[in-house]
Amino acid sequence: MEKLQRNRLFQYIEDFYSTEPEYLWAKYPSYAVFRHSASRKWFAAVMELQKSRLGLSGSGCVDVLNVKCDSVLIGSLLAEEGFLPAYHMNKNTWISVLLDETVPDERILPLLEWSYDAVAPKGKRRKQEQI
Repeated sequence: MEKLQRNRLFQYIEDFYSTEPEYLWAKYPSYAVFRHSASRKWFAAVMELQKSRLGLSGSGCVDVLNVKCDSVLIGSLLAEEGFLPAYHMNKNTWISVLLDETVPDERILPLLEWSYDAVAPKGKRRKQEQI
């Protein structure tokens, strides 16, 4: 399976946030998390999941990005193709994004920024703007 979008986002996160993926689970070697440098809290997680686990048709796996998200925005994003309720995270504060080119990078990058800012220490948070 090609992982072009996953690879582009990993490179963007490394370049823009100076953060590298952490692979925390031996059982799931492709699962990666990204932490805010100051708070050490996760702002993104990437998992390779069976489509059936996500309620998607077809066989095989797909990469999914989980990001923290404004609860009001989650409702509207779920109406768009490529956005799913957060897999294995709080569905009120996280959302899953398919990394199969369904959602363009330009749509994902502001969500990464919001998520990164959301987990920043309180004194270092930028004013979060609507995405």
